[in-house]
Parts: sequence; C-alpha cells; structure tokens
Amino acid sequence: MLKFCQSILQKVSFDKQLFKKELRKSTGLLDKHELLLLKIWCLTTFSNYKSIIIEVFESTI
Repeated sequence: MLKFCQSILQKVSFDKQLFKKELRKSTGLLDKHELLLLKIWCLTTFSNYKSIIIEVFESTI
C-alpha cells in the first residue's frame, strides 16, 4: 500500500491542494511503520511542500 500511496502523491504533486488531500487520505491507509516511511519519503522527495507534510503528519498523531 505504501508504494501505491507514493505513486499517487507523485502524480498529484503538481497541485498543492490536491497533494495535501491525497496525503491526508494516505495517512488513513497505512500502519504506523509505513507512516514513518511515507513521512521520510515525502520530506526528501517533496521538500518544497515541507510545511504541508509536517502539518498533515502532526494531525495524524
């Protein structure tokens, strides 16, 4: 499921709002270990969306 979420996020990364929406959806699909991996991957892959990524992951804890 992690690979699927990563694939979707890459496809929607052109739009900030869509990226945020899909990232929120992804957090509901993954277990804690996968969430940590997704967070690390997002921060390294989409550094320009750092504030969105941090905001979404803070609300999942």
